[in-house]
Amino acid sequence: MGFTRAELESFHGRSIPDFMPAQPRLIFVGINPGLWTAATGVPFARPGNRFYPALVAAGIIPRMPRIGDDGMDPADRAMFFDAGIGVSSIVPRATARADELTRDELREGAARLADDVARWRPGAVAVLGLTAYRQGFDRPRAVAGRQAATLGGVDLWVAPNPSGLNAHESVDSLAAAYAQPARAAGVIA
Repeated sequence: MGFTRAELESFHGRSIPDFMPAQPRLIFVGINPGLWTAATGVPFARPGNRFYPALVAAGIIPRMPRIGDDGMDPADRAMFFDAGIGVSSIVPRATARADELTRDELREGAARLADDVARWRPGAVAVLGLTAYRQGFDRPRAVAGRQAATLGGVDLWVAPNPSGLNAHESVDSLAAAYAQPARAAGVIA
């Protein structure tokens, strides 16, 4: 994939649709799309993002998907959706960094997300980002892991964000965190 900085900046503020199969079993929720995601239409598309390597390490998907300037390879998209995996965002607006979002945007996005999850009815939801979860869902003392509260009536986990800015996490630690909701949703044994 190759985009210039100016090309990527042109996607600032653009919204992308949810990356969702018809009947999701497990939904991962990012904070908001990055500029690479807005450019390609694929969640967590930035080269070096650890989301897909962590899914492979956890056994959630069998191989790394191929993502190019024009999106995810159709066979890999089918692999992802056939596994019942979907990806949404708390806030659909693309930014270079999540700290560009306001607390009001996070709260509005959390309310919308609860309605969407109730409609989708997956087996589990994992919000990827503890700080964004605390702010958006008004749970300032939340800790990572399974939550006592549900989201749209669905079992909820909070797990680490796979961004490279979250440097104290590794692919292995992310895989372990993502495997928990995947097991609960029946995606992996």
